[in-house]
Amino acid sequence: MPSIGVGIVGLGNVGSGTLSILHENARQIQEKLGFELVVKAICSRSLAEREPAVARLFPDVLRTTRWQDVVSHPGVRIVAELVGGTGVAAEIVSEAIRHGKSVVTANKELMAAEGPRIWDEAIRAGICLAMEASVAGGIPIHAVLREGISGDRVEALIGILNGTCNYILTEMERRGEPLDVILAEAQRLGYAEADPSADIDGYDARSKLSILAALAYGVRVLPSDIYLEGIRRISPMDFSYAHRLGHTIRLVGTARQTDAGLLLAVRPALVPLSTILASVDGAYNAIWVKGVHGADTFYYGKGAGPQPTGVAVVSDLMRVAREIVNGSPERVSPFAHDRLREYAPISIHHQVRPYYLRFRVVDRPGIIAALAAILASAHISLEAVLQEPCTNKQDLPFVITLEPSSERAVREAVEKMSGLDFLLEPPLALPMEPPLG
Repeated sequence: MPSIGVGIVGLGNVGSGTLSILHENARQIQEKLGFELVVKAICSRSLAEREPAVARLFPDVLRTTRWQDVVSHPGVRIVAELVGGTGVAAEIVSEAIRHGKSVVTANKELMAAEGPRIWDEAIRAGICLAMEASVAGGIPIHAVLREGISGDRVEALIGILNGTCNYILTEMERRGEPLDVILAEAQRLGYAEADPSADIDGYDARSKLSILAALAYGVRVLPSDIYLEGIRRISPMDFSYAHRLGHTIRLVGTARQTDAGLLLAVRPALVPLSTILASVDGAYNAIWVKGVHGADTFYYGKGAGPQPTGVAVVSDLMRVAREIVNGSPERVSPFAHDRLREYAPISIHHQVRPYYLRFRVVDRPGIIAALAAILASAHISLEAVLQEPCTNKQDLPFVITLEPSSERAVREAVEKMSGLDFLLEPPLALPMEPPLG
């Protein structure tokens, strides 16, 4: 019976979860594959100080602080790169391929920025590349787009792609606490990093959307080309107004085919309470896909964490091991297409939606008239004005909702409004997403 040797580089949350699952599920993995997956080497800087408990489950494997020892190990056929980032991780992956090793990675930043190049290297080397864990760890969305619904054409994809943001927003909604309070709690619980900018400013979700766009549409889109807004300006009052409008607020990654081209964005938006996305709470991810022929499908699960992401890594290790044993390293492209075409998404200015505008003002007569005049000059129709009771006239919040308008017109209007002397801060403008389906 053959066996396939595995090397694990990185023993953080994902690496530790991967090792734990490989140990606990070893018998089931062998039964499913018909051969063994054998851990041959593990690499982590922590091994130089205090050995992680999970490493003791594999007493006979090579232990090293040098990733080069793993990629050159003669018994390792698959290298799992689980260190993250785009610096050392890129070296690990390229060197593994140069040594003829197949690669499994959970690295969204690297695959969003360099994935097509790495795939070309893998093809030339005749090895396998797998990256299921790079997006929505516990949801097999890669497999869905790559194989499960690959016979369809994707019209639209919208997802909650960052569990940290979703935890913060849903706790703000539930408890009425401000973002900084919930963020500090998320950091204590391990949901958010000490520097939370990758999550709350949307960069993490943007990298994931770049990968999903490649899978769904066959395009290579740089993350920097995707429109981005984070959640720093969302406050509990926005949830109060959103509920009055029959909506909630989520950070969503959106990809839509339009007559003008492919529109991609990561931003907070009002989502109807009647939709399934609105019920996604806590650190969960969810992705809704609309196909031309297969219509709507929905995928939900834990988006991060040692165990859910570890399952995705181990599943990739199993898939790659099968391909090695069966001699078919190019069975299915990790990007679902034979080659990706270079593509720049269309400007967010093309988007047409109803909009939510939230203001904080020093109250005085004529405010609504001044704002309405600016909207009228931009050919934007006002739909409603909402104001919750407030006794502080020096910091009075209220909301104006707009009839469907182009993003370009709304932005031009907001820019003009920002110079008005009664505003305490620039208006907050959020699109109102239509019901899914």
